Amino acid sequence: MRSWKYVLSKLFKAVVTENKRLIKDHYLLTLSPLKKIKKNRPGNFFMISVESGLDPLLKRPFSLHRSTKNGFQILYRVVGKGTTILSNKTPGDILDVIGPLGNTFPVNNKHRNILVAGGLGIAPIFGLADSIVNSPGLEQPLLFYGARTWKEILCKKNLADISIRPVIATDDGTAGKKGNIVKVLEKFLKSGSINVNEYSIYACGPKPMLKALSALTNKLGIKGYAALEQSMACGIGTCLGCVVHTTRGLKCVCKEGPVFPLNEIVW
Repeated sequence: MRSWKYVLSKLFKAVVTENKRLIKDHYLLTLSPLKKIKKNRPGNFFMISVESGLDPLLKRPFSLHRSTKNGFQILYRVVGKGTTILSNKTPGDILDVIGPLGNTFPVNNKHRNILVAGGLGIAPIFGLADSIVNSPGLEQPLLFYGARTWKEILCKKNLADISIRPVIATDDGTAGKKGNIVKVLEKFLKSGSINVNEYSIYACGPKPMLKALSALTNKLGIKGYAALEQSMACGIGTCLGCVVHTTRGLKCVCKEGPVFPLNEIVW
């Protein structure tokens, strides 16, 4: 359990500079901290108070999407009361934030990196892609991106801006291959044209996708990591509301994650 001194060291206020609606219920929130904070890294997350009062009382966890010159961005979907309130924030509004929290993706500098995103899992995966592209000596990552439909493929322009052309799969076939993105990835890995020992995989998305990806990486002997999306109340390991089962026992996603080796998660 982390001390409240640690929490206070991570607490800051941030001003909303933009809260842009992307599609129906998806928004891109840009925040600028009002004090200097620790450098953000792909995989980190923030606990954000969506209102200054006591309703709702608890902060909400949001993955770091992308660092900006003066702050950072959060990509989120409206799913309940808290995110509905957040979607109504306008430039100039002030939010209480704790972060950056959590660990990061352990990118292997000697491997070719494959990124896998499912739905809103593109939120932290885009930030990782951006970081790899801008890291001298690292090869351009490959991105496999799955969604329900073409309209839910996010970050199209931003991906193009960093010269990434994702391999896409959609449930309804409106873009890319029709079906499961993990199946598309499996076909690529088994094509015989690559040496799987030279690749590492980093992913974020729905649990069924990550479970299938874990089975695939175990079968092929590829090292893989996933950023888990889990509900949590505190973000610091106090409430134990985000505990997951691993081969090394129970772990708090907020404190020991959110990034875990795929083969350590008990699905």
